[in-house]
Amino acid sequence: MAAIRTMTNLIIREFIHHPLLFLSSSKSCHSLFPTLRRTPGIALVHSSSRFGSFRCAASNSGGGDRKVSSRLSQVQQMLHEAEERASSAGNEPTPQITLDHVTLNFARSGGPGGQNVNKVNTKVDMRFNVKNAYWLSERIREKILQTEKNRINRDGELVISSTKTRTQKGNIDDALAKLQAIIDAASYVPPPPSEEQKKKIVKMAAKADEKRLKSKKVLSDKKAARRDRSSWD
Repeated sequence: MAAIRTMTNLIIREFIHHPLLFLSSSKSCHSLFPTLRRTPGIALVHSSSRFGSFRCAASNSGGGDRKVSSRLSQVQQMLHEAEERASSAGNEPTPQITLDHVTLNFARSGGPGGQNVNKVNTKVDMRFNVKNAYWLSERIREKILQTEKNRINRDGELVISSTKTRTQKGNIDDALAKLQAIIDAASYVPPPPSEEQKKKIVKMAAKADEKRLKSKKVLSDKKAARRDRSSWD
């Protein structure tokens, strides 16, 4: 459409500035270009300026419906992808982490605890290499790398510390529980929207599109009015 407008403007400009073919009305222009009447989306607008110039403008009919349907199709595509994700993840059990998947380091715990704190290394630093955890699906690994990026070091290890209890075993279990909670959150896939929710989403998208097109039309009319006022000067 932009190419048609540009070519039409060039042709009209050549005829307007030609000494033998000076056009003074839109009627004569339509008589010379009868095919433009049948071209959808093109309208010749006559400006009563000194040189009888013409400009080519797009009509209001034809483009809006295509934009709305295109955006609605994108919304429907997103809903379809959500259904596919839910169906594919529905058959996938939540992975369970064990001590075989992590490395452990121990240190002395701080805080109150009497002589037990000074003698026993009860603090647990648990390291879980997310990048090399191929027993997890790629979707889960990417989710963990994204949500826990502030706790993942350069080697791709997620570090979890625990000093909750006064024993190593208790802190190991606590750190494993924290890691399992992270994996559970990354594994979760929201259920697909119901039919009622789909209709509501599509309706809201259609209303938003209609509002957007109306605001664009108002702005376009405002600019056109400014151009017309400047041509009077």
